[in-house]
Amino acid sequence: MKIYFHLNIHGFSNTYIVTNEETMQAIIIDPGVITNNMIQQIERGPYNLTACLITHNHTTHLQGLSTLRKIYNPKIYAADYEVAGVDTVVIKGDGVIRIAGFSVGYMSIPGHSSDSMVFKIGRVMFTGDTLTAGSYGSTNNTYAERTLASNIKLKLLSQQDDIEVLPGHGPPTTVGVEKQFNIKIQYD
Repeated sequence: MKIYFHLNIHGFSNTYIVTNEETMQAIIIDPGVITNNMIQQIERGPYNLTACLITHNHTTHLQGLSTLRKIYNPKIYAADYEVAGVDTVVIKGDGVIRIAGFSVGYMSIPGHSSDSMVFKIGRVMFTGDTLTAGSYGSTNNTYAERTLASNIKLKLLSQQDDIEVLPGHGPPTTVGVEKQFNIKIQYD
C-alpha cells in the first residue's frame, strides 16, 4: 500500500490517494479539489480508480467529486444521502468492506457532523475532521461535542498506539500521540 498526500489550498483540507501495488487499483479519500497532479499520479501508475471515500459532507472534502465522476467511474462510499448518486453506496454504523483489494473498516463517529465516518486501511485511519493532531472537529453544541469526544475515546483511542492518523486538516499523527498530548481529550 502506498499513500499519496495532497493539500487542497481551498479550505486547507487533505486528500489522500491510496494505491494497491498488487492490484493496481486506487482509492481517493476526501477529494476536496482534483488537480492535474492527482490525475497524473493515478494515470502514471497506471491505477484503476475504483472508489472514493467521503468522511463527511462538507464542501472542502468533496468539492472535487463532480470532476472525479466525469473522468473516472469510482464507486462512492459515504454516510450522507445528499452525497448519494447512482454510483454511491450509503454506509451506516460500523463495518468492513472490500475495496481495491483492501479490507476497509469504517466507523460512524457523529459530532462534527451527523455523517462523520472514519476509514481504516491496514494500520492507517483516515479521520476527516473527527480527529486531528492535537484537537478534533468543531461541533455546534455541547451535546455534539460530548458525543464526539466519547466516540473518539471509545472507537479511535482504543486502537493500538502505533496506528497512524491521517486527518482531513493538518499534519499526520498517531493514536499514541493523541492519547498523550491531545488537549481536547482527556484519555483515561
